[in-house]
Amino acid sequence: MAKVDKFEDLICWQKARLLVKEIYQAINKGDFSKDYDVKSQIRRASLSSMSNIAEGFGRFSKKEFVRFLEISTSSASEVKSILYVALDLGYLPKDQVQSLQSLTEEVKALGLGLIKYLNTRK
Repeated sequence: MAKVDKFEDLICWQKARLLVKEIYQAINKGDFSKDYDVKSQIRRASLSSMSNIAEGFGRFSKKEFVRFLEISTSSASEVKSILYVALDLGYLPKDQVQSLQSLTEEVKALGLGLIKYLNTRK
C-alpha cells in the first residue's frame, strides 16, 4: 500500500467526497428539495460517511481509526437505505437511485477494505 500522509490521499475518502457531491446535486431538484426531513437526513448521512474517515485518520490509534471507519460504513448504509425512500416516493428515477447506491456500496467496500487492512497490520 502506498504511503498515506493525509486523509485526502485515501481512496475511500475521495469516493465518499464524490458521494456527498452526487447526493447534494440529486436532492436539490424536484419534490426531493421540498422534503426537508428526508433531504436533511440523507445529507447528514453522506457527510457523516466522508467526515468520519477524516476524523478517524486524525486519531492517535489504529483502534480508533477503525471505529470511525465502521461509523463511516454504517453511514453509507444509511444513505443507501434512504435512497430507497427516494425511489419509493418518486423523488429520483430508478437509474439514478441505482447509480447512487452503487457509489454508496463502493464507498462502503473501500472503507471495509481499509478496516481489514488495518486489522491485519501489526
